[in-house]
Amino acid sequence: MNLKEILVGIDGIKAKGNLELDITNINSDSRNIKENGMFIAIRGFETDGIIYIKDAITNGAIAIMVDNNTDLKKLEIPDDITLIVVPDTRLALSICACNFYKNPSKKFKLIGVTGTKGKTTTTFMIKKILEKAGHKVGLIGTIATYIGDKKIKENVRTTPESTELQEIFSQMVEEKVDVVVMEVSSQSLKLNRVHGCDFDIGVFTNFAHEHISENEHPDMEDYFNSKLKLFDMCKIGYFNNDDIYTAKAERLAITPEKTTYGIDNFAHILAKDITITNSYVDFKVKIENRNERVKTCIPGRFSVYNSLAAICVATKLGANAEQIKEALLEVRIPGRSELVDNDKGLTIMIDYAHTPESLESILQAVKSYTKGRVICVFGCGGDRDKIKRPLMGEVSGRVATNTIITSDNPRTEEPQDIIKDIEEGIKKTKGQYICIEDRKEAIKQAIKMAGRNDIIVLAGKGHEPYQEINHEKSPFDERIIVKEMIEEIEKEISNKKKKNKKI
Repeated sequence: MNLKEILVGIDGIKAKGNLELDITNINSDSRNIKENGMFIAIRGFETDGIIYIKDAITNGAIAIMVDNNTDLKKLEIPDDITLIVVPDTRLALSICACNFYKNPSKKFKLIGVTGTKGKTTTTFMIKKILEKAGHKVGLIGTIATYIGDKKIKENVRTTPESTELQEIFSQMVEEKVDVVVMEVSSQSLKLNRVHGCDFDIGVFTNFAHEHISENEHPDMEDYFNSKLKLFDMCKIGYFNNDDIYTAKAERLAITPEKTTYGIDNFAHILAKDITITNSYVDFKVKIENRNERVKTCIPGRFSVYNSLAAICVATKLGANAEQIKEALLEVRIPGRSELVDNDKGLTIMIDYAHTPESLESILQAVKSYTKGRVICVFGCGGDRDKIKRPLMGEVSGRVATNTIITSDNPRTEEPQDIIKDIEEGIKKTKGQYICIEDRKEAIKQAIKMAGRNDIIVLAGKGHEPYQEINHEKSPFDERIIVKEMIEEIEKEISNKKKKNKKI
């Protein structure tokens, strides 16, 4: 594509060199630059893209973009390389990506789901219902990217960088997708990754303390305002009216059309007569002016909210009551209230809960229907919000019967330091707990402790098939780990019996 076409819509451009170039690829990662590419240098939280300009040129970049705070004298860019200076390279990257891929989001219905909790489940529910209604649906989110039933790739971020996102959209257009539903993170909104996306519908599930750290949001106000940006970009907004912050968002949003859903407070879409068991939740809701009983096999009150959000979107796009009911009954989400089959007949649940609110939500949900003990195994991620660690410890100590504090993804932090932060909170309660740094051993101990009437909740990692320590990701799928630990326990019991026989 002609470089001038790629730059359309960027304000305050200064340029040196030829702008009539044919650019074949654009990227902010120098490793992904190929021949005749344009490299956009982003100032990241950990590294400055400026230092990779020479690498980008070596890889084939013929155009370089930097921001206007760059010391141009120190760049030493060859004369045959076009240099472009803009006020904001992150914003420019998104605009360039939209132009380069010919604005693919204008060619399908785009649904964005934001919120602290419930994004993944809600997007999966929407996808399932719309597929029942005959749509070809793409999904982009925390777990993976899908086109229909085909998994395109596992995702590192909830919302991809703008160049990757627009490339995915372009692929979806090629494969005749007519609706795309995606999780929209606060970071992607704050850092302009979704700038230029043509959102038709936005959903705000809820809002709670999360992502407050040096590299994310400085405070809750910034976090909230970042999420609110989605509703400056979409035509229709749906808001959970039982959440004080999302109810506030509904009042502040400039979205032309707004609708609320809920359980306790007045809402346009209201759930009534709710039943929650250990294997499902069902409720009544008005669809097409008729009260319908809807059931989904994801237990917990939060599933009602997620279902309501999905119903709002699906009915707007033409799904009928039977399609909605059938889809919600069938939908399953990896790592979200996911029960693990095992040879010991124990109830073991994997859940992605990694905030104080989401941990309390899942523990309260299982406690309400569990006859025996609630055994919670969890840790907190390293290099992330430290404030939530004692809060999560306090939640587990207060709600669970037994807690095993362990590692999550320690990243570059010392696991014991994270565990001590969690302990500060759990010590405020009367909850019984132990600390086992090795997550495998923690899971093994929970299995040893549990009886048939108990439930084990493995919280925090959910769908993640890895554990990240010092920038290295090692395989760690908790479904597999559970099986391995049960096998180890059975082997230990067998060896002990053999030893006793010999004696």
